[in-house]
Amino acid sequence: MADRVRVGIVGFGFMGRTHAGAYRWATEQAGLPVEITTIADGRGIEALALGGGNIGADASPIEAGDVHVVTDAGELFASADVDLVSICTPTDTHVDLAIAALDAGKHVLVEKPVAARASAIERLINAADEARARSGLLCTPAMCMRFWPEWAWLKNTIGSGEFGSVHSASFTRLGAAPAWSGFYADESRSGGAILDLHVHDVDFILHCFGAPTAVTSRGDSSHVSTLYGLGENPGHVLARGGWLRSSGFPFTMRYVVEFENAVADFDLSRDRALMFHNGDGSRPVETPAGSGYDHQAVAVTRAVLEGREAPVSLGDALTSLRVIEAERASAASGEPVAV
Repeated sequence: MADRVRVGIVGFGFMGRTHAGAYRWATEQAGLPVEITTIADGRGIEALALGGGNIGADASPIEAGDVHVVTDAGELFASADVDLVSICTPTDTHVDLAIAALDAGKHVLVEKPVAARASAIERLINAADEARARSGLLCTPAMCMRFWPEWAWLKNTIGSGEFGSVHSASFTRLGAAPAWSGFYADESRSGGAILDLHVHDVDFILHCFGAPTAVTSRGDSSHVSTLYGLGENPGHVLARGGWLRSSGFPFTMRYVVEFENAVADFDLSRDRALMFHNGDGSRPVETPAGSGYDHQAVAVTRAVLEGREAPVSLGDALTSLRVIEAERASAASGEPVAV
């Protein structure tokens, strides 16, 4: 068991800053012995002052002088002052960087989507399995919705059966097309909204209900709606995700889940984001403070501290990608596609 976790962050754009804030939250709010020691970004110290993103994080939680800043990820991997690496770079660089970090003896949290191709994720799975067997290292995908308090509440409520089985579930995730980086517009690198954005809801559906046998999708890689074939219970699960053309459209994240005896309704835009409705009326649901990124950082650093397995498996990331590949095929053909 480790007595502290020293963190290095590779890539300090919007997501790198978000990870940095989450590790600070793990230290200050959860009381974990976590310290950010090193940041690697090709822009060097200038990266600390840059902005961009769709859900906040305007100000950097790191200031010049707080950490060691390098321009080369290899230098970070070689550092004896790093135990855990957050990979927060463009999607097409994730796998090679994660493997290099594992080879250097570091634990790894790799941002979603892990990769745009199944073969790349399979390559990382093999490297992670070897690193686990050799050195006890973990490598986990950053699927933050599993840790978002209102979403973790939903997963637990579904599992408890307290309000009966789920009759229907719908998930919506929409936002203006990202303008803070040209990477997103290059679908060959980002995979489009269906992979970069919609993957959150695909993963969460798998987390709650298991893998579908088939999908029926409409739209395209920039904006897709999918109905998931999950058998009779629940028989009606759908998700819509996309980047909209208007730059003024606010980021939207919502679910409505109908149980036999109640309805759970989450909307990020409300002051009371999670509402519960049943025969007795409607009421807000209180959940722990912090975002999914914050609680993800707590889960990962605790796993490192205690020598436990990765909180989310790379195998789950591979399954999510295969579901998305089936969605692409269904949207293109207009027909249901088996997963």
